[in-house]
Amino acid sequence: MALISVFVLSFGLVVGSFLNVLIYRLPRNLNFVKGRSFCPKCKTKIHWSDNIPLLSFLMLRGKCRACKSPISPRYPLVEIVTGVLTVLIFNFQFTIFNQLLNFQIIFSFICYLLLTWGLIVIFLIDLENQIIPDEILLPLIGLFLIKTAFPPLNSKFLILNSMTSAVGAFLFLFIIYLVTKGRGMGFGDVKLAFLMGLSLGFPKIIVAFYVAFLTGAFAGIILILGSKAKLKQKIAFGPFLSFATLTTILWGEKILGFVLALL
Repeated sequence: MALISVFVLSFGLVVGSFLNVLIYRLPRNLNFVKGRSFCPKCKTKIHWSDNIPLLSFLMLRGKCRACKSPISPRYPLVEIVTGVLTVLIFNFQFTIFNQLLNFQIIFSFICYLLLTWGLIVIFLIDLENQIIPDEILLPLIGLFLIKTAFPPLNSKFLILNSMTSAVGAFLFLFIIYLVTKGRGMGFGDVKLAFLMGLSLGFPKIIVAFYVAFLTGAFAGIILILGSKAKLKQKIAFGPFLSFATLTTILWGEKILGFVLALL
């Protein structure tokens, strides 16, 4: 199991390197499929030996080989976070794999893995640019619509649960969007809520919204007290929705059990 986790972690680091490409290029409308990576400062193309996830950053001591400009610590951080979350998602599904290995289980695992990677991209792009790219969001919605149509055990209840949660989550944030005239949150957040409901279902979508609004309010207070934001200033909500979704996927049942125990 330890050897498998090391392999999964290494694979996650490689994926994290690609996610860095998406995070940089999507907001700038750059082609993220073709073209080698380059230094954002001097535009020098990066040789493959300087593009090894995490290891190259350490060997270069956090500086571009060509211009010696500091490399943003975001790059190794995204790789590490992606690697760790990939391992967590894999371990989360491992018990299910032991119990029953079939196409639906494997497809479900792939869906949540892609969702995890997509949410990492959404988190950082929205944090830095206050946009949620449709190039990431819409394919994930399509993927989970397919997953919802073919749930394990062909349960009609699971289909109804996912679709009702998706529509309910969408309408909830859409009402806030209309009432605040887009100042409270953007329409990208509303579409992201649909994906959240679709992937989490009820009652986990309630847990996710609770975590998102709680962490969002806490971060907003900290920023205001630190004079980093004003009361009327718009703060990207996508990062909190993304964080809450990932947290709920991994620990939603434990959070729900803890809250119910307090009631």
